[in-house]
Amino acid sequence: MEVILLEKVAKLGELGDKVNVKAGFGRNFLIPYGKALPATANNVANFEERRVELQAAADALFAEAQQRAEQLVDFSVTIEANAGEEGKLFGSIGTRDIADAVSAKGHAVKKSEVTLPMGVIREVGTYDVSLRLHSDLSITVQVVVEAEA
Repeated sequence: MEVILLEKVAKLGELGDKVNVKAGFGRNFLIPYGKALPATANNVANFEERRVELQAAADALFAEAQQRAEQLVDFSVTIEANAGEEGKLFGSIGTRDIADAVSAKGHAVKKSEVTLPMGVIREVGTYDVSLRLHSDLSITVQVVVEAEA
């Protein structure tokens, strides 16, 4: 299935690129989420008319992501959780917990922006967690997991 990208999609292409994707990926993800249009002659013509508008919107999103990244430089957040004597957590800390903790400190972060390389955090300690604020912009924040007193 050939589609026209309406925004930059990581590992796929830039705004305006015509790319071939599997039909399910196009129908179930790219098109419903507004990231692409089927590459028909009519859609190509409409896209070319709207290219400047879409590029301006993409630039605005990137500028907003850069501002958010500047606010998160050297940012650290502490999360308290139930833990045993050896430092193992009763449960785990996931992306939602981290997003909620960062948002509680005044920086709006979505769960989908948090990337945990190890899946979930299961022990007390200090971890570097990546926040992907834009497809071109990623920043690392420090998450400290402490045992509840």
